[in-house]
Amino acid sequence: MKHPTLKKKELTFREIEKIFKSIGHLYFFNISGGEPFLRKDLVKIVELACKYLTPKIIHTPTNALMPEVIEKETKKIMEIIKKNKLKTVFTIKPSFDGIGAKHDEIRGVKGNFKKVLETLKRLKKLQKDYPNLDVGLGTVISKFNVKEIKEIVDYAKKLSVDSYINEIGEQRSELFNTDMDITPSADDYEKAIKYFSAKIKQGFKTNKKLTKSTKAFRLVYYDLVSKILRKKKQVILCYAGLTNAHINPYGEVWPCCILGYKKPMGDLRKVNYDFKKVWYSKRADEVRNYIQNGKCYCPLANQAYSNILCNFKSMLEVLRNMLF
Repeated sequence: MKHPTLKKKELTFREIEKIFKSIGHLYFFNISGGEPFLRKDLVKIVELACKYLTPKIIHTPTNALMPEVIEKETKKIMEIIKKNKLKTVFTIKPSFDGIGAKHDEIRGVKGNFKKVLETLKRLKKLQKDYPNLDVGLGTVISKFNVKEIKEIVDYAKKLSVDSYINEIGEQRSELFNTDMDITPSADDYEKAIKYFSAKIKQGFKTNKKLTKSTKAFRLVYYDLVSKILRKKKQVILCYAGLTNAHINPYGEVWPCCILGYKKPMGDLRKVNYDFKKVWYSKRADEVRNYIQNGKCYCPLANQAYSNILCNFKSMLEVLRNMLF
């Protein structure tokens, strides 16, 4: 059954522009999925982000089902960054959840794996002209593939991407999958992540600066996920709704996509698209208090980065990874 919110119309390009104008500078601008390259105005949205948000990093995932479109639109995005004389890095991460037919089975689309490989080939070719294009891969570790992570990691290593990361399969309000049993057990996850972590440490010293720092954070993140799965609570304080914000396609501001529809902070359409009116509202403070009182927990990667930055012991671990 569809959520009532889905009956709303998605934000128009002009509405998005009004919102971006009200936000100000961001360090990290994440274009979330579904599939971002399905939007006909994706390039124009990135252009708005470059104009109003001036992010240092723009990131997008992709299911890689449209290699030609992805190549074409990515090239346009890189030209926009170049035209605006920004040093912004554009990172793009095709999903990679298995090898061959296994990936197709998990993703539910026959031939998807071949298109992942084709997409990577096209994007790597673009890197010759755009050194600030970062091409990676991302694996969702779930009950469907947790026992095959060794083979997946070894295969990914051969593809020579700039970064290879993983996240754990989660139950999210955003995805309407809170009744689906997809998250692997703590034991299975720890076995998988032990091998994964060992592999990403290889070649660490020769990695680009961004890749190296990403890996250093990720190693700490993977350890946090294991602890969260076992303890079933926040293991370091969560700053969702303070350090990060999520704007859904209908103009709702969320602290994160896990709480999503359960704990919205406000509706931008109801405040004339003024982000700050939502951000500093009484409702937003109530949501933050809910989170900081430990009434929820999750291993969401994007938020975990910020939580690590705000935690002294975790940052020491990041620095240790980078130096040693």
